[in-house]
Amino acid sequence: MTRPRRIRGKSYDRYDPARAQKLRNLLTGRVGEHGSVLGVVLCWHYLNSHTGANALTSDDYTVRIEPHGRVIRVRAGQPVLEAALAAGLNLPHSCKSGHCSSCRARLRTGEVSYPGVRPPGITAAEEEAGNILLCQARPKTDLVLEARLVAAAADVEIKTLPCRIARLTPLAADVMQVWLRLPAVETMRFQPGQYLDVLLEGGRRRSFSIASPPHDSDLLELHVRRVPGGGFTERLFGGAGLPAGGDPRAGQPAAGVPGAGQPPAAPSLTDGALLRIEGPVGQFIYRRGTSPLLMIAGGTGFAPLKSMLRHILEDGSDNGERNIHLYWGARRPNDIYEESLALAWMRRYPRFHFTAVLSESSPTEAGEHRRVGWVHEAVLADHPDLAGFEVYAAGPPAMIEAIRTSFPRHGLNPDRLYFDSFDYAPDQTPRS
Repeated sequence: MTRPRRIRGKSYDRYDPARAQKLRNLLTGRVGEHGSVLGVVLCWHYLNSHTGANALTSDDYTVRIEPHGRVIRVRAGQPVLEAALAAGLNLPHSCKSGHCSSCRARLRTGEVSYPGVRPPGITAAEEEAGNILLCQARPKTDLVLEARLVAAAADVEIKTLPCRIARLTPLAADVMQVWLRLPAVETMRFQPGQYLDVLLEGGRRRSFSIASPPHDSDLLELHVRRVPGGGFTERLFGGAGLPAGGDPRAGQPAAGVPGAGQPPAAPSLTDGALLRIEGPVGQFIYRRGTSPLLMIAGGTGFAPLKSMLRHILEDGSDNGERNIHLYWGARRPNDIYEESLALAWMRRYPRFHFTAVLSESSPTEAGEHRRVGWVHEAVLADHPDLAGFEVYAAGPPAMIEAIRTSFPRHGLNPDRLYFDSFDYAPDQTPRS
């Protein structure tokens, strides 16, 4: 409990908005009315040290998170989750786009708004019952919430580091394998399954799962899907196979054609290009155990699972005790861009099994390790009773939602379902 503060002989042990407003006025251009620079200094100290000071500006709101009693400041228009993570509160979350509902919390008091319509990750009935999605909810008043805190991913330090692109390798028509090299004096300790952010101009960032395992991290491996309208990925795909600096003609229209004289497009990102990254981030991490594992990837959701699988199979973290079945869902055979690696794992590790599931292919494209249909349905066809399994899933929101809805009905303990839900979106503005 904080000690009451004494001002002009009076003792205060609660935050008083009216008194705070008087102090704020003193700090915002009304010094002449009081004629005391010392008073300004004392008031500034009060506003920055007193309980409740985080809510003192007109554009901020206080949010109390129960049952922990933690209070944070949230700017007008800022998602509550973003502010909580920036304040060091590790609240549950995954997709950060309003789809997966991992960040659902109970609103006790106050009012929030969402940008646009109600997010798809929360139903009208859930909203009526007082639930909100913290990744999308913006406060309109001070709030009191009920939400659980989760432990931080074991022992990792989030760093902002420079790095260079060591090499680019196309894995599919729209997937690029990107290898990043950190400075010789720097390391990034991470857990299998975590991701990093590539920091872009103007405060934008893109998030990518780390596909390499911790025991082989001299280079950091990313799998980057080309996103129409995504400035970063367009530059990345434009630079594949080019030396550092790219094509000097890129973005420079020929004289006499439309666009001549306009500013050139951003240069391609090529081998040797300098980037800034921040990480590791995320709670989707491998947990040691003995139960059989089902791993389900959708598209480039294979990347974090690859990190986990290499950690399990190569590093022997579970003493070879767990049977593993990887299901990889995609549209067409070429989208299973590392199928040869998965088949090699099957030959080398008898406890590893692999099935590719193709949603837009004909039965003629099926085979011994390929099925046609939806990936979650293929899992349930093979394992109608999921009571004894742990499930790790990474991929688009629709796949994750199908798994979260159907698997518990087949006996899976929801506490043994770990998932990473993400959208393929244009470059994002700053977030947690």
